[in-house]
Amino acid sequence: MKEFDYHIYGGGCAGLSLAYHLEINGKLKNKTLAIIEPRAEYKRDKTWSFWKIYDHDFEDCVIKNWNSFSIRTNDNSNIVKTKNYPYQSIDSGKFYKKINDKLSANSNVKFFREKIKNTSSIVFNSVPYPSFDSFFNNNKSKLWQHFQGVEIETNEEIFDDSIMTLMDFNCEQKNSVHFFYILPFSKKKALIETTWISSLENKDLMDYDNQLKNYIYKNLSIKNYKVNYQEKGVIPLFYSSIPENDFCINIGSAGGMTRLSTGYTFLNIQEHSKFIIKNLKNLKKAKSYHIGKKYELLDNIFLKVLKSNPKIMPNIFYKMFNGHVDGAIKFLSNRSNLINDISVILKMPKWIFIKSLFN
Repeated sequence: MKEFDYHIYGGGCAGLSLAYHLEINGKLKNKTLAIIEPRAEYKRDKTWSFWKIYDHDFEDCVIKNWNSFSIRTNDNSNIVKTKNYPYQSIDSGKFYKKINDKLSANSNVKFFREKIKNTSSIVFNSVPYPSFDSFFNNNKSKLWQHFQGVEIETNEEIFDDSIMTLMDFNCEQKNSVHFFYILPFSKKKALIETTWISSLENKDLMDYDNQLKNYIYKNLSIKNYKVNYQEKGVIPLFYSSIPENDFCINIGSAGGMTRLSTGYTFLNIQEHSKFIIKNLKNLKKAKSYHIGKKYELLDNIFLKVLKSNPKIMPNIFYKMFNGHVDGAIKFLSNRSNLINDISVILKMPKWIFIKSLFN
């Protein structure tokens, strides 16, 4: 078998994003690329959402934009508006099709279901763990964001599709952090997701089907609907320990592109891909790409507080968006300045965070 100039392990969001940027920037005219991805076919399996803090290449894959979102706790409810940074959702099916259509026109790009021999090429690895079972067993006591969502469609116009629900904490918490998330794509169609931030040790948190049915029936008062689509996943809220070297560069979650306090990854993947393209000829000498050391520090403190004080989290998230909304959005999207950082920090319970900092 021929050798390839580049290998990408994992043809998901990170792997395909990098392949797309290599292609559109002319880096595969005279170079070959092997993408190792076990799936037999690409179809919609995820919905990637984020605040559009800067432009990206996948506007044609966006399902919908929202400039208003709500946060609810047992005691309070608030609708927050932003003019500058709309919240967007990407349809993974459209994303996969766009990139695969582009790559299929280049004979220098090949897909493989299993790993192939690699002797001298640069490897880009997007697989955060070689074996999920061993990874889980070694890290199950750490924090994860685990979720399940269903896209439902109703006969009547039920949803206000101008407002998405970022977090609805008006639900059972079970000594963890639990909220529902609603993306109304139209007045009759919405993605409704139950999301937990916890360790994966408590199986009682994972009766997702019942949680969704009860929430749709009791909280949303929807009795008749059909399910169009379902998605499920787990996001580790800690960094992968897969080592890098001169010939292997980690990307995606494996490369630390997940913001630990939120789980947001999509835009970070796009920025990392652009960084790789810019430094492709000198990757060995280029500095490693990071979301930002200050965000890593603040997120680790935040997650310590979350793990030891889950009951206060709904109120913390609620307060975060009171006041300077765009500043909070920039903070959560790795684009904040010192004033934004201070504004967010001042809304946190000081003594609890100070104790976590020194612990």
